Amino acid sequence: MTEQQPGKDVQALSYEEAREQLIAVVGRLEAGGASLEESLALWERGEALAARCEEWLEGARKRLAAARDQPL
Repeated sequence: MTEQQPGKDVQALSYEEAREQLIAVVGRLEAGGASLEESLALWERGEALAARCEEWLEGARKRLAAARDQPL
């Protein structure tokens, strides 16, 4: 994984892209072997990616709720 700033380009990611990157970050952290500095950068990136995924999911929930409230 290349070094990335925590919020860099996260807002431009689709849900699927953010989720895949989050899975990769978690895998790297679970594998261990990273320096403390790299681990912190990975953690921060993971937090930003998780927040982006939550934004996408919240938007989907709102769209579903709006669709249910609209008569057919």
